[in-house]
Amino acid sequence: MQRFAFSITVLIWAAVYAGLKLLVSPPVPTSVVTMYMVLTVIGTLIFVAANEARFAHFVAPIRSVFTGEAPRAVQVVVLVAIPAAVAWVTYQRVVPSADAPFEARVVHPEPPASFPLHGKRMEVAGLANPLRSTGPELRKRIAEGKTVYFRNCFFCHGDTLAGDGHFAGAFLPIPGNFRDVGTISMLQESYVFWRVATGGRGLPKGATPWNSAMPVWQNFLTEDEMWKVILYIYDASGSTPRTWDEAVSHAKH
Repeated sequence: MQRFAFSITVLIWAAVYAGLKLLVSPPVPTSVVTMYMVLTVIGTLIFVAANEARFAHFVAPIRSVFTGEAPRAVQVVVLVAIPAAVAWVTYQRVVPSADAPFEARVVHPEPPASFPLHGKRMEVAGLANPLRSTGPELRKRIAEGKTVYFRNCFFCHGDTLAGDGHFAGAFLPIPGNFRDVGTISMLQESYVFWRVATGGRGLPKGATPWNSAMPVWQNFLTEDEMWKVILYIYDASGSTPRTWDEAVSHAKH
């Protein structure tokens, strides 16, 4: 086996690379592939160098190319392949990308002090869901909110509220995933109401571009319907809305 140290090492590198690129799902990021390949190269070289005879057989094919002992065809292939590989890597790094440039985006922008709703001003501070209660009345309102959701919202946010509705793939950024602990479970219901009522147009203009496709739902729904659908998305996603007391306590700490 020592005689084939170089061939076996190259086959191991190729097998690891092919496995990372073809057999792992979802696809492994290029940076992670590079990290694993570097570790693979280091590991195999340590193994080869641990035995003097094995190391001699490993470097023999490489030495033969640069000392002129290898067949001329092999020398030509190697000496052409090395600069070609360097040129390809360089090209890949400098070629313009067709992807849109990265834009930093705040997931939860700061809401305004107040916002317009059906011809009046709603103050955000201290605003609570007037339909949240306990008992059978709450379950009835949640059921009504479910009806509102499936008539208006699930096309984008999905039937499981995971942001994977029929139209979700057409938007950038994609619709919010309410099952993600980083979305509505971090927010007061007043914040969610502001986002629903004012949609993408209501987002602050002075910060990074939001690119939100959220409609201005107050143009299509009543105030009660928006509060009911909020009740439903919290209930169906298993989330609990933050309260203003929690927000104040969090800010102090």
